[in-house]
Amino acid sequence: MNQTRIADRVRRIKPSPSTAAADRANELRRAGKSIVNLVVGEPDFDTPAHIRRAAAQAIEDGATRYTPMAGTMQLRQAIIAKLLRENGLTYGPNEIIATNGAKSAIYAALAATLEPGDEVIIPAPFWVSYPDMVIASEGTPVTVACPERQGFKLTPQQLEGAITPRTRWLLLNSPSNPTGAIYAASEYQGLAEVLDRHPHVMVMTDDIYEHIRFDGGITPHILSVAPYLRDRTLAINGVSKTYAMTGWRIGWVAGPVDIIKAIDTLLSQSAGNCCSVSQAAAAVALSGDQSFVAESVAIYRQRRDMMAARINAIPGLSCAVPDGAFYLYVNCAGLIGRKTSAGQTLETDVDVVLFLLDEAGVAVVAGSAYGLSPYFRLSIATSIDVLAKGAERIKAAVEVIMS
Repeated sequence: MNQTRIADRVRRIKPSPSTAAADRANELRRAGKSIVNLVVGEPDFDTPAHIRRAAAQAIEDGATRYTPMAGTMQLRQAIIAKLLRENGLTYGPNEIIATNGAKSAIYAALAATLEPGDEVIIPAPFWVSYPDMVIASEGTPVTVACPERQGFKLTPQQLEGAITPRTRWLLLNSPSNPTGAIYAASEYQGLAEVLDRHPHVMVMTDDIYEHIRFDGGITPHILSVAPYLRDRTLAINGVSKTYAMTGWRIGWVAGPVDIIKAIDTLLSQSAGNCCSVSQAAAAVALSGDQSFVAESVAIYRQRRDMMAARINAIPGLSCAVPDGAFYLYVNCAGLIGRKTSAGQTLETDVDVVLFLLDEAGVAVVAGSAYGLSPYFRLSIATSIDVLAKGAERIKAAVEVIMS
């Protein structure tokens, strides 16, 4: 195909590294190789039964037609109630729009607000899609490295140094994919004080892992700490991670009316409203029995504790124990410079990841995909037995090159 037929903004974005890693693992499996796949960031639980029943009932009730672009009133009211109950944030129906997942929400918000060359500050490590969604919206991603020694979190000094007259957004993700880092209220306060001095900078919060934290506490929101930022903040969330509803594709944006209306207009001429049946299920997920949330988080914590202990016992590897989400971000600096049995020198975390795939049969994602090396991300959203097998394989492969 003649490449000039493809728009430059599309040619500049990269395929998802996590999807590419998962595809490579599946390709090796089809070829007959035993692969422990620790790539995919997707709960391994079934959607709770009462939510599935709500979807079935919605079908029986004929809720299979177009809905308002912003979502059914039932779903928007459930989102409003959730934001008030859990976050202390007050919104009206005209300040909420339901989207085809939180990823779609972030992209639509960027596409609706960025002019060519506008800058978006993205703390690194970051979710792999953030920079490319900015590029696809003709903006400029400005990544700020947040090293492990500062908890993988942005400091007020770093934020101040990254802001320019072209800065449009600061994008925050807490708990974080890939590190599990969670901003404390005091840390948000420091960032908010900087933002207060720069009124042209808006804030986008990706709260999709909000409920997956391991200390039993409540994840603070920057708007709870700094309500004066409300008119320039978009709060983005969804049901995928909390309720094991990745395939249902329901997210939402809460924010100022003008931006919500712009997103509504954009989506009405592109994606259209999200699935009516999924909306009915999501409304029940938000307003119904919440016991699944605590039960699943307890299981994730067991997996985290086991896997972190095993990884930290392997020479050349280390990982900070994450506070939330369902990933470990493993420091592999101790393997850089080592030679494999085939004589190859491991020069980057990409080399390490390929070594683990080829020699150990374990699929993970290189830290370079998340903007901070040398690390790799592994998902704990799989059974304890699979994780244990993966840890044993990693240990055996690493011990060979460390001996």
